[in-house]
Amino acid sequence: MATPSDDRAPLAERVEELLAAGGPLPIVAAGHPVLRRGTEPYDGQLGDALLARFVESLHGTMRAAPGVGLAAVQVGVPLRIAVIEDPAPVSEEVARVRGRVPQPFRVLVNPSYEPVGTARAAFFEGCLSVPGWQAVVARPVEVRLRGQDELGREVDEAFTGWPARIVQHETDHLDGTLYLDRAEPRSLSTNEAVLARWNAPAPVAAAEALGFGLP
Repeated sequence: MATPSDDRAPLAERVEELLAAGGPLPIVAAGHPVLRRGTEPYDGQLGDALLARFVESLHGTMRAAPGVGLAAVQVGVPLRIAVIEDPAPVSEEVARVRGRVPQPFRVLVNPSYEPVGTARAAFFEGCLSVPGWQAVVARPVEVRLRGQDELGREVDEAFTGWPARIVQHETDHLDGTLYLDRAEPRSLSTNEAVLARWNAPAPVAAAEALGFGLP
């Protein structure tokens, strides 16, 4: 019998086996090849009913982790699907500096993005597939996202601030890119170190102390 890690199994069969276990899906950690191979466009491989169940499971897994985004490839399914949701439980200062505002639950199907303008901002990021660590990543402040939603409706809209960062992070996963590929190597810190030393809204002190530049 095929397992979810068996690349020879049809994608629908692999997803059915994942969902059969119930509860949050196991999240694949950095070092697994599936995170580096990229994904194939979604073109109905799961069918409407299975897609809906899979999206619901991705949503539950993201919340349980907890996280603000999750790509299908992070649970070992190499399809171009991701989910995002951010209640943004942060202080007014953090919200202002990082442009972090609440985002409702969204499903991104076959997403791609391009920068809007040249402005960039750098903040610490983490990833459910790289547990225990964070690093500073400079990203475009605004991006244009194109793709579809789970019902096949076209999506073409601009995201700014922290929502733009989430969109970029999750779409990068679908291209086989981890946030560490874009990070300042000298900024790499444990979650504990970020909380104890670099918990300011912007990583200015971290950049000075650890020796890396900011845009």
